[in-house]
Amino acid sequence: MHRTHWKRNLYILMVCQFFVMAAMTMIIPFLPLYLQELGVTDPQSVSMWAGIIFGINFLSAFLFSPLWGRMADQHGRKLMLLRSGFGMAIVLTLTGFAVGPWSLLFLRFLNGMISGFIPAAIALMSMSTPKNHVGYSLGMLQAGAVAGGICGPLLGGMMADLMGYRMIFYVTGLTILVAAFVVLLFVKENFEKKEEKVKTNTLKDFKKITSTSPILALFIVFFIVQCALIGVNPLLSLFVQELSPGQNIAFYAGLAMSVMGFANMSASPFLGRLSDRKGHHIVLLSALCFVSVIMLPQAFVQNYWQLILFRFLLGLGLGGLLPSINSLIRHLAPEGMESRTFGFSNSFMYLGTMIGPIVGGWLASVAGIRSLFIASALLLFVNVFIVWFRVVPAMKRRAVKKGAVS
Repeated sequence: MHRTHWKRNLYILMVCQFFVMAAMTMIIPFLPLYLQELGVTDPQSVSMWAGIIFGINFLSAFLFSPLWGRMADQHGRKLMLLRSGFGMAIVLTLTGFAVGPWSLLFLRFLNGMISGFIPAAIALMSMSTPKNHVGYSLGMLQAGAVAGGICGPLLGGMMADLMGYRMIFYVTGLTILVAAFVVLLFVKENFEKKEEKVKTNTLKDFKKITSTSPILALFIVFFIVQCALIGVNPLLSLFVQELSPGQNIAFYAGLAMSVMGFANMSASPFLGRLSDRKGHHIVLLSALCFVSVIMLPQAFVQNYWQLILFRFLLGLGLGGLLPSINSLIRHLAPEGMESRTFGFSNSFMYLGTMIGPIVGGWLASVAGIRSLFIASALLLFVNVFIVWFRVVPAMKRRAVKKGAVS
């Protein structure tokens, strides 16, 4: 693919990511209600099944992400986009035909297993974009995904009231199918397959990739970020209820999540471009310091609008985190193993997404909801030290070495 085509790919994939993420998040508002429709009526059973079904998607994604990374390196990133797009379109459509909680559980596991549209898009764009524009490119992709994540639950809730729960799965399947066809017809990739001299397996791949400093540190940073942020989200509505008793809790909780998303979406392209100029590790460290400081005061807010202000500021800082991490991974990945590196990175992300809500729920039950913000701030501060002592020195050494060679 000609380098001049990377911007066209970027804008197409940005729009596709918006629709895919919107489709994937449409079901979040009514998943427990869909379980009731499938015959699970006991409130405790509904909560248990909803938690398991929500988590099983990330468990299978965690397990299979390295496999898809290996296949992307061997057969191309566009093929992985198509595999995920067409696969999820089929599985989500079939989810509308679920007959009970066990069939829903199986389909959610299957969806996680074949998912990976957004990670595949990140891998494709990171490989096809000139290195001095990777931060901007991945920032734009994140903006598209975050925008979809904001709109999806809102649209899903509205459409569920109008057409019923099962119809939403057909709509989401069709939406992702259209996105997959757009990728098939309009996204270009000039993939050159490289024969591996030595046959490897997943463990050998992981050892080789993490032998390049500071990739393992970045994987750990990614995991901790997801734990710290996702652990708060499921219980945010209860915190909003504590701050604004007797009001429209669902609306205010949605607003608290959406305002963070809007800030994230707005800041991502700017911070991505800034990281291209100043250094991805510099923006990553600065963003982590900022979100660590902003997370802590949320434990002590006394009214809802104070929470909204801090959630907005938190979103601004988050706009510099994931694009910087992914940009660094792109620059550090061993040649010919770029997608496998992203695959392992995604596994750490999914693991954090799975563990965060579990630990967060336990902590809130023991020490109260406000303790979540304190714990999240402490985790993010740990990340600051990891980046300061592991990532920044490694990147400085690489810069010195590169300068000496040139």
